[in-house]
Amino acid sequence: MCNTCSHTVAEEPLEKKFKLADFFDSWWDIYAKNPKKFIRPEQYKAVNAIRTCRTEVLGKDVYACPDCGQTSEIYHSCKNRFCPTCGWNDTVLWAEKVKLRMLNIPHRHAVLTIPHSLNGLIIRNQYELLGVLMRTSADVFKDWMLNKYKIKIGIISVLHTWGEERNYHFHVHMIVSWGGIRQKYNTLKTVKNFVTFDFLQDKFKNKFNDELIAMYDAGKLDNDFINRQDFMRFIKKEVNKNDWVIRLENPMDTPVEVIRYIGRYSKRACLSEYKITDIEGEYLSFKHKDNKDKDENNKPKEKICTLHYNDFFPRLLQHVPLPYFKLVRYYGLYSNKGNVPQEYLYKKEEENTLVTTEGKEIENSKQCKECGKEKEYIHTIFDLRQRNERTTRFDINIHKHSIVNRFEKREAA
Repeated sequence: MCNTCSHTVAEEPLEKKFKLADFFDSWWDIYAKNPKKFIRPEQYKAVNAIRTCRTEVLGKDVYACPDCGQTSEIYHSCKNRFCPTCGWNDTVLWAEKVKLRMLNIPHRHAVLTIPHSLNGLIIRNQYELLGVLMRTSADVFKDWMLNKYKIKIGIISVLHTWGEERNYHFHVHMIVSWGGIRQKYNTLKTVKNFVTFDFLQDKFKNKFNDELIAMYDAGKLDNDFINRQDFMRFIKKEVNKNDWVIRLENPMDTPVEVIRYIGRYSKRACLSEYKITDIEGEYLSFKHKDNKDKDENNKPKEKICTLHYNDFFPRLLQHVPLPYFKLVRYYGLYSNKGNVPQEYLYKKEEENTLVTTEGKEIENSKQCKECGKEKEYIHTIFDLRQRNERTTRFDINIHKHSIVNRFEKREAA
């Protein structure tokens, strides 16, 4: 079961104790020579992005104050969606964009989890079955709201493939508008908070199973079952005997509140660097919540998981997103086909603009501490020794300013 917490959104700590890139720099080249599991191209790409993010390999922009000449450097980020350094900034930027597409009514955070007995099939059919998981999860609420309240709702879904210890744990986080547009009158309507969980869980299970069985009958499911009878026995005895979990948070009043809450589940990597507690030699330790071990307040106890790089790398990298697979999807009124009247949408001026940590860093770097003026761009520098030999050296001078020339003219005068 995926642990969900209170509506309070914890701000990012001011300082990280350890960097994932340092652990990769120390042991990845050794591991890659004899990997425990096959390394897919997108996994290589993710590792390279993490190792080069905010280094001179990707380049750094140099800025200088036009008056006193004080300089500062801003390193380029890799923008890889698996990079823990870029994740927080991507989350905030995404939240700023998405909130303007949301209905100005309460929303609820829902988590839908399938049984672990399906893990083997999903790993062999990831593109197909992960798509089925996201689609059927949304259909559960769309159909329920349409049949019960005669309204169309909006849903934003985010796929997660990992659990607390970064093993496979397939589940979907969703923002569900707790209300929508009434079909007959085209007016906005909110709904009651009462939910029959048994009904929704059965609906979730049946929808997923129907598509799974249809894939098997059409010969589109990679599997090792002897025949259809063997496959149906697996569905009945191994899959359906386990819980199909739906967790639902209380409604949150404004889109900003809910989008900040769900934002932590969207663009961020599966392991935050703030969770890393120690890197010692060949071992990395990170903290996690044990949902099977609760304290006196019935909250999961926090524990430490320590792994050798031979175990840590494949466990982490198995969650690198598949190429071209959309981890964030929009359904109902929030899909591209959704037609929401402007008067029902959230208005930007109702909340302050969100600011990314990277945005703050850039803003501070451009501000001269001596005279308070904004610094101007000089040039971009790359560490060509670490770049591929085929890369041709080039200088970015298109936007280059003539600050240095102005300095020389002032001195000559």
